[in-house]
Amino acid sequence: MTVDEGVDITKVGDRGVLKRIIKEGTGTDTPNVGCSVSVHYTGTLVDGTKFDSSRDRNQPFEFNVGKGTVIKAWDIGIMTMKKGEVCVLTCAPEYAYGAAGSKPTIPPNATLKFEIEMIGWKEEDLSPGNNKGILRHIIEQGSGTDNPNDGSYVTVELEGRLLPEGKTFDTRTVSFHLGEGSEHKICDGIEIALDKFVKNEKSRLTIQPKYAFKSEGDAELGVPPNTAVEYIVKLIKFENTKQDWLLDPSEKIEQSKISKEKGTNYFKAGKLQLAIKMYKRVVSLLENIIDNVNEPLLVQEKKEAPELLLSVHLNLALVYLKLTPIDYFEAKDHAVKALKYDEKNVKGLFRKGQAVLGLGDAEEALKAFEKVLEIEPQNKAAANQVLVCKTTIRKQKQTEKQMYANMFDKFAKHDTEMEKIRAKNEVDVIGEKVGEWGTGEGEWTDQQRAREPTEFEKENPNILMLDKEGQFKNM
Repeated sequence: MTVDEGVDITKVGDRGVLKRIIKEGTGTDTPNVGCSVSVHYTGTLVDGTKFDSSRDRNQPFEFNVGKGTVIKAWDIGIMTMKKGEVCVLTCAPEYAYGAAGSKPTIPPNATLKFEIEMIGWKEEDLSPGNNKGILRHIIEQGSGTDNPNDGSYVTVELEGRLLPEGKTFDTRTVSFHLGEGSEHKICDGIEIALDKFVKNEKSRLTIQPKYAFKSEGDAELGVPPNTAVEYIVKLIKFENTKQDWLLDPSEKIEQSKISKEKGTNYFKAGKLQLAIKMYKRVVSLLENIIDNVNEPLLVQEKKEAPELLLSVHLNLALVYLKLTPIDYFEAKDHAVKALKYDEKNVKGLFRKGQAVLGLGDAEEALKAFEKVLEIEPQNKAAANQVLVCKTTIRKQKQTEKQMYANMFDKFAKHDTEMEKIRAKNEVDVIGEKVGEWGTGEGEWTDQQRAREPTEFEKENPNILMLDKEGQFKNM
């Protein structure tokens, strides 16, 4: 190898990609898999024939590294370049366009040369919706292709720093089930990112407040409210859970029991969001197997599945009624779903009544609480809620009665004022000629057009009124 040929940068050492640096870059960082890079390049055959150039177009080329959108030599070479670096990559056919070439500019089995300038790159965005809330920069590549899944038991090394000052606030090795990280003060951004990690990967994560510790911060860790953080995360090991679709009915019921118990423990501890997550896992496991002919249930499973679904829907209704602010829509939805499994369930009826009363439907709530009393006549809580509903309904009717009375008074006042206007202008409201219309049939006079709205019309702009053309309108 001569200096002009450059250095072999292939992992296997087959000289398929040779790199010669023309201009050194700055810093130590290089782009990694998933980064969006921006480069200028000129491509030539070995005889110097130019076949492509971004400079000729005066437009940098952008692509995501390591995603197979460019030739293999580029994915290898680009990940070795620093910002501002200029280099030449000499690419053997098997790392370029192979035996086929790329007509009409690149012949078969062609070795190619690319002069590349690294303009810069953007880190890989792992946030939902790609809103730059979670950015990843891989420091050390991991091994394998498997990633943790929801529920995996993971062990990670963490080092957290506050941004922008860089103060370290969290250094530890911790193990937890993915999806339950908040129990161990693991922020959402880390959990979301770990879904894309491989074993032994070490990455820098830049996490915005929405995916970090939000507007509350974390006093125990020393994270102020609305603070962006940076974590160095290494995935030491993980044990994946069996995918839900691979579980047989008995396994789904067993996993549902475990998740239900976790949900109840989280609820008792006041960790309502984790409780919701565990209860909803039960729903996702069991909701579709009861009527699925492809998953015939045993006698015991046919009994346990509906009982578990009834229980978690009741629990979900209760959790949503405990949230701040209360989510009456979700509470009603789960109470109704619970009643599908037991239409006379007292807890389901009571929680449905609470939810619909919160949504403003006192009459529907009254029906639910009265059904509770039919089943349990001594239920004092339901009896109290019946009184609340009846009081609410009575107040609503009084309000409606007063509203309609005021409306009729306003209409009467409006009719009186309109009679005065008709008499003054000698025009009937439906357009019948009772005097002189003006310059022609169907036209209003300038005096009529210029009239000011009545006091009633000013106070009630939504009442049906006459426009300047003598037609009714709704302002």
